[in-house]
Amino acid sequence: MVVEKTHIIIKENCACFSGAVFLLLGSNLGDRLYYLNQAVVELENCGIKCVKKSSVYETDSWGYDDSPYLNQVLECETFFPPENLLEQTQKIETLLGRIREGKGYQARTIDIDILFYDNKIVDIPRLIIPHPKIALRRFVLMPMCEIAPDFLHPVSGKTVCQLLEECEDKGKVEKIHLQNP
Repeated sequence: MVVEKTHIIIKENCACFSGAVFLLLGSNLGDRLYYLNQAVVELENCGIKCVKKSSVYETDSWGYDDSPYLNQVLECETFFPPENLLEQTQKIETLLGRIREGKGYQARTIDIDILFYDNKIVDIPRLIIPHPKIALRRFVLMPMCEIAPDFLHPVSGKTVCQLLEECEDKGKVEKIHLQNP
């Protein structure tokens, strides 16, 4: 099946949207579970409602060697347009101690990636949605498949579970069992 790639450029002044937004949380510094939980609190505090959360997974770092991550996918609802959503998530990262130095992958207290913004395709200088590396990362696809198995990737036309079946990433992705989820 051939899916024609089209781009919807979403401007900052667009009409606000409330629909399914999927975010990936990741942490590999300090109290990793605390940072995941606190990110959810801060998202809610700024008006980003978390309606569904995957289990928490411990995963290998991806793209560089470092300590393992805890990752979790959230399904959220928001009235923020994509670029404002990015600004909010970056403010939360800073609030929770994330330091950005240089380019490339690095350890962090918290990382919040925008995976999908409903079925929209966004391509603006600071932001590409869907996240361009989703299909390459088991640590994204496994928790995403847990909470939204039939969600269609708007570019490939495949479900996230189909993408997981095709993913060649062999990194460790293990669900952790929490005493008080």
